[in-house]
Amino acid sequence: MIKTTLKIEGMMCGMCEAHICDAIRKAVPSAKKVVASRSKKEASFLTEDTVDAQVLKNAINASGYTCLSVESAPYEKKGLKAFFRF
Repeated sequence: MIKTTLKIEGMMCGMCEAHICDAIRKAVPSAKKVVASRSKKEASFLTEDTVDAQVLKNAINASGYTCLSVESAPYEKKGLKAFFRF
């Protein structure tokens, strides 16, 4: 899995977070666990493959917010199964 994190400027309320999540889901239909946080000024989601950063920036900027950066990194699920590897 790949975790993609976006730094976003302009989110002020819960509705702004919902708009960001909707924009991400439309730009990346395979996105899972899409979350946005106005207090952290970021959004993140999981995918099987890497995504095009420019597509994400365009989608966020088109919805009236400013995408400052896009970072992707390998993601390993945390939990008891990850802790007890057999």
